[in-house]
Amino acid sequence: MSEQNKPFVITDRRKFTAEGEPRPDAAPATEKERHDPPAVEAPVAVEPVASAPPPQEAEPREEIPALTAEQADQARTAYQATADRLDTAIRATNPGMEHPPAMSFEQIVHSVYMTAIMQLGGATPEGQQPQVDLMGARQSVDMLGVLAEKTKGNLTPEETRLLENALFELHMGFLEITQALARSAAAKAQGSGPAPGRPSIVR
Repeated sequence: MSEQNKPFVITDRRKFTAEGEPRPDAAPATEKERHDPPAVEAPVAVEPVASAPPPQEAEPREEIPALTAEQADQARTAYQATADRLDTAIRATNPGMEHPPAMSFEQIVHSVYMTAIMQLGGATPEGQQPQVDLMGARQSVDMLGVLAEKTKGNLTPEETRLLENALFELHMGFLEITQALARSAAAKAQGSGPAPGRPSIVR
């Protein structure tokens, strides 16, 4: 039989079993091995694998503290007293000035509406190029949209019509201005330059 075809033979040369007893089929122990106990390997300490830290949870949103009815009433009373003193001082320095009208829903809508109109360049003097604040106008229009959504079902028919008309006019005005700016940019890209009176964006 050639060397390559010889079978492998594995010989167990250990003289002791796992319990430390002599193996019956082992070779005779030497004089030293009969007096010295077999060496027992100390178990290898396996360090535990550190587990991955748990994913951090999103920080909870800070809760708005609830006010007591007493706190709200005290703040409202103090505010009203201060506002009355301010009105008295203003009328004292401006004889004949009328008391400012109480705030109403119509005034809130009108205030935001006029702010948006100015941001769209509606208050530009005649003959000057309108300066448009598109981002500010968009925020003002969206503010009225939030107001319409949150007050749905709680308005009188007149208040509803006022808010709907204000939003309609602002939506159309916003579209008109953005389209004019797009035409102005296209004309500038073609080298003709913006036409006089066309709006220019400020941010």
